[in-house]
Amino acid sequence: MDAKQLEGVGLFSGLSKQELGQLAQWTDEISVAEGEELATEGRFAHEFFVIEEGSAEVTQDGGRIAELGPGDFFGEIGLLETERRTASVVATSPMRVIVIFQREFKQMEREMPGIADRLRSAIRARLDG
Repeated sequence: MDAKQLEGVGLFSGLSKQELGQLAQWTDEISVAEGEELATEGRFAHEFFVIEEGSAEVTQDGGRIAELGPGDFFGEIGLLETERRTASVVATSPMRVIVIFQREFKQMEREMPGIADRLRSAIRARLDG
């Protein structure tokens, strides 16, 4: 993945060029078809996603709880807190997403604690909201 693509992602704003370069080594970009399930409630979490293009629906216990779009992210609760997915996420349009797999995510958490802190703040907001 190219560091320049990460510059426009709000979650990664304020990172230096060197940090963006390191982060780019830990990320992949994938295309997702409409209707594809990216996360399944109750399953073990293995990756973190940031949406570049497209939209997705978040459901919990069978009910719709959110619609996600460009700049939104998901998967962090399972990796940082619970080990299992707390909700399901399904693409509602074709999507392009940035994905960070668990091993690289843990490395990012150790080497870039500022991003991990932003994610923990988001978790608190989501769990309290």
